[in-house]
Amino acid sequence: MARNSTDTKEKLLDAFDVLLDKQGISGATLDAVAAKAGVSKGGLLYHYGSKAELIKGSLERLDQLVDEDVASMKAAGDRLHMYYLETSAETGTPLDRSLIAASCLAQENDEAKDSLRKTREAWFDALNEHLGDPDLAMTVQLIGDGMYFNQNFSLSQDEALKHVKNVLARLGL
Repeated sequence: MARNSTDTKEKLLDAFDVLLDKQGISGATLDAVAAKAGVSKGGLLYHYGSKAELIKGSLERLDQLVDEDVASMKAAGDRLHMYYLETSAETGTPLDRSLIAASCLAQENDEAKDSLRKTREAWFDALNEHLGDPDLAMTVQLIGDGMYFNQNFSLSQDEALKHVKNVLARLGL
């Protein structure tokens, strides 16, 4: 039975992202990625001919996940800013894993830095369009950043989102 090429590529990208998070760029070798994905090195090279191509695939997936996230934000309608904040503290999602991988890559890779910059701009643009105030949009984005940081480093307070919602309600949001 032939494997689905898309599934294999996703398994390889998943393995690459996990290895970047756990072992850094130097630990995310082609051999390690193939082993983690349960694919032969030849199978990996069939889909991604080099580490550079694997990096490109990871960043393209991040871009796709961000596009989907922005679409979900917009689908939230009047709750767009709340959707953004509520999902800012989610960990373990495909988007979260891709963001962590891109952050690891950004230490040595300008394309990863650009991809992260585009991510922030896409979220900011959606917030700004919704709120109609760039200062308020940036404030909401920075609150989301803090919530994400705290959650990823297990610094989160259980009541943080509740406090943020209370403040936003007082601001008429």
